[in-house]
Amino acid sequence: MTTENDKDNEQTEAPKPAKARRTTKDGAKAKPKTVAKSKAKAKSTRAPRGKAKAAASATNDVAKVAPEPLAVPRLLTRYRDEVAGTLIKEFEYRTPMQVPRLTKILLNIGIGAEAIQNSKAIESASRDLMLISGQHPITTRARKSIAAFKVREGMPMGLTVTLRNRRMYEFFDRLVSSTLPRIRDFRGVSRESFDGRGNYALGISEQVIFPEIEYNSVDRIRGLQVVVVTSANTDREGLRLLELLGVPFARSEEELAVA
Repeated sequence: MTTENDKDNEQTEAPKPAKARRTTKDGAKAKPKTVAKSKAKAKSTRAPRGKAKAAASATNDVAKVAPEPLAVPRLLTRYRDEVAGTLIKEFEYRTPMQVPRLTKILLNIGIGAEAIQNSKAIESASRDLMLISGQHPITTRARKSIAAFKVREGMPMGLTVTLRNRRMYEFFDRLVSSTLPRIRDFRGVSRESFDGRGNYALGISEQVIFPEIEYNSVDRIRGLQVVVVTSANTDREGLRLLELLGVPFARSEEELAVA
């Protein structure tokens, strides 16, 4: 049974207002925010725990097997520890930057008329030069045509390699310690092959003196030129630098007279 007080309460209770609908600027009904979709998208972007652990373990494995830094070449260590100090005392340099050093080494093989007669000459010479230097050579081509020598412009005429930094010191060390002593009746290299600016040029008549080349695999004996470029200002400084680095120069007439 309802009393009069209950009826009064029902009459006094105000109806709840309806929720306002979101509308766009054009008056159209706006789409409600999809919270579930945004959460699902966030979850999809996250990597699973198993995959994250696997990636972390992979990075740790890579760090463990990372290659060790290469050792400093023996000749470079000798230059820093002994040669540089000796040059500073002899020539009285004011700063260590004045001490001459090796800048680069150039290796050149000229093919010439052989490239016209033998199509595989460039390939064979390139293989030999790559074994000697440990670096791929660059083919040098003719700059102009010469009808008398049957040379056309752009024809491959030789190969060249430029060695710097680590490979330069390693090659120079092999050259003076194991290659030059293999020359038959070797009495030292000439002291007169400097260009006036401390750079030295050496001619080698046979590439088979390098221990990297097998004699049975050579199709033809070829010579090559070795140019040692230094930062010395004079031939006297360049000569002393190469002498301290182990280049076996021939004895001068004064030394022979004293002996």
